[in-house]
Amino acid sequence: MRAVTRPLERDLDLNGVARGDGYLFVRDGVGLAGRGVAARVLREQVGDRLVSIERDDTVGRPGCGPVAFGALPFLPGAPAELVIPSVVVGKAADGTRWVTRVDGADDDLAGPPPPVPFAGGYRIAPGFAPDAYLAAVAAGRDAVRAGRLAKVVLARDVVVEADRPFDVYAVLLRLRASFGSSYRYLVDGFVGASPELLVARAGDLVRSHPLAGTAPRTGDPATDARLAAELIASTKDQVEHRVVIDVVNDTLLPYCSYLDWEPEPSIVTVANVQHLGTAVEGRLSSPPPSVLELVEALQPTPALGGHPRADALALLRELEGFERGRYGGAVGWVDADGNGTWAVAIRCAEIDGARARLFAGGGVVADSDPHAELAETQAKLQAMLSALVRP
Repeated sequence: MRAVTRPLERDLDLNGVARGDGYLFVRDGVGLAGRGVAARVLREQVGDRLVSIERDDTVGRPGCGPVAFGALPFLPGAPAELVIPSVVVGKAADGTRWVTRVDGADDDLAGPPPPVPFAGGYRIAPGFAPDAYLAAVAAGRDAVRAGRLAKVVLARDVVVEADRPFDVYAVLLRLRASFGSSYRYLVDGFVGASPELLVARAGDLVRSHPLAGTAPRTGDPATDARLAAELIASTKDQVEHRVVIDVVNDTLLPYCSYLDWEPEPSIVTVANVQHLGTAVEGRLSSPPPSVLELVEALQPTPALGGHPRADALALLRELEGFERGRYGGAVGWVDADGNGTWAVAIRCAEIDGARARLFAGGGVVADSDPHAELAETQAKLQAMLSALVRP
């Protein structure tokens, strides 16, 4: 196989390149979009496969040459497959654009016409029943109080059934309109807009931006400012956030010559909620590991599983009433040099024709209130519900 990368003179909408059947990972207009399938590769073989592809690259940026997109499952070690698209279009923050074609693949990159608005019928039903979720949160809280673990993250799922297949391209455009500053993605029917950077590597630079602790947004500036102040002052949310930061720091530090992070968490806002977030940045020791190695070390973080990891996963098996699949895992891309960007797979839906399965969760610590945790999942679910449901 041979990948040829050349500068792209015209500007293209990455959402239009991906459409509803391609691959997308983009934030604020910067990222990658792919079409077609040059190869599907098991997770443990993807690095060797990318390196084996001959490269002719006159651009030389992270994300040039052959690239693999993936959405990795929540459970560590679960089978996973990544896709090397036939054609990939990339955009960098400085405006540089390029296109990579594998084995001379050709595709119409102009994008489809705008979706036609329509109104339809929908049925929304819980998967993991709310009463069962409340009981699970109470049991998780009691386990933390008893000293079994420091934190556990309990999630629930909701199923949306429509009277016609979902227009995935239209969903991507709605997510762009409301969640443009989030990492928006599409991989094999897995669609979402995650505000949380798991890990990114560009050369020897490594970054992460873990989030933990959530409050709603109402649209009223004064109310949202009050809720943000309460979030920062909340002992429960600060404890939940500190657990995540300590684990991310301890996991990345052995790979780094130095690692730094913000001394205090700041508020990260998206359209429907606001989070406590802490930016982490460092330099990797030489030779730097592939971003996939860092993903494997970090995922699942305490923000999606809990801490300690083994104890939290064991408790999830006891308390959660469904299989998470790719929810709570990692979604992103990796190139042949090991560069890449991966987000935590949240604010997402598995779309299959006229059926979509949505997910949301919350961190449970000793001070957690089950009804408050249920309300937090409801706020988080609005991200995908608003992009899917058009009554």
